[in-house]
Amino acid sequence: MTAPVVEVTKAVVGYDDRIVLRDVSLTVERGDVVAILGANGSGKSTLVRSILRLVPLSAGEITLFGDRRFKSWERVGYVPQRIGAGAGVPATVAEVVGSGLVARRGIFRLPRAADRAAVARALAAVGLADRAGDPVASLSGGQQQRTLIARALAGQPELLVLDEPTAGVDAASQAAFAGALGEFVAGGGTVLLVAHELGPLKPVISRCVVVHHGEIAHEGHVPAPAGHHADPGHDHVHPHAPAEQGMWGA
Repeated sequence: MTAPVVEVTKAVVGYDDRIVLRDVSLTVERGDVVAILGANGSGKSTLVRSILRLVPLSAGEITLFGDRRFKSWERVGYVPQRIGAGAGVPATVAEVVGSGLVARRGIFRLPRAADRAAVARALAAVGLADRAGDPVASLSGGQQQRTLIARALAGQPELLVLDEPTAGVDAASQAAFAGALGEFVAGGGTVLLVAHELGPLKPVISRCVVVHHGEIAHEGHVPAPAGHHADPGHDHVHPHAPAEQGMWGA
């Protein structure tokens, strides 16, 4: 039997005597597209960061691909919360995307034809094939975020982890994200993403986990908004307070 891609068991995370995650358990199987939703400060990003070993556990256990001491990070592509891909670095879009191949090919080996093809495929997947030679600093914020996703895809990971990839970016970029994720999963990949709102990504999601005050309040289908949450312009898909959890199927 194949081990889950991600398995979190009774995880506890705390900062300065404040508990951020309480007894959280989560399993992500191969081919899943799991969205972790929740309000700001709910603990959703902390959960993902703990899975990536960026935040230590106070208690509990996390395995990746069945390994408690996982070190094969070339199997994981990570896109952090939105940052400027340009950030003052005079690099082209293709060069930034190509940097995602370093973990697989090593620092000292020059790019080969296969590497250039991987970069081209990743750029095509996010709709930026025509911007390969442009300075990344010349792109819009949404296009820079697409560049970061292409960088993760170029490394041909088995698990793609994204932390609020569509926050504050344009509709075209959100649609491109959705298409790229669909192609990645069709090719056998697994996705774990943090979101505040899903928007165009909703049809791609196979399972939803809502984190509320450091605990899992809902796991399953994407909960449908109710009451004022269903008003036009309000696309939040998380409980804002314990009294609202019943409306969200939590």
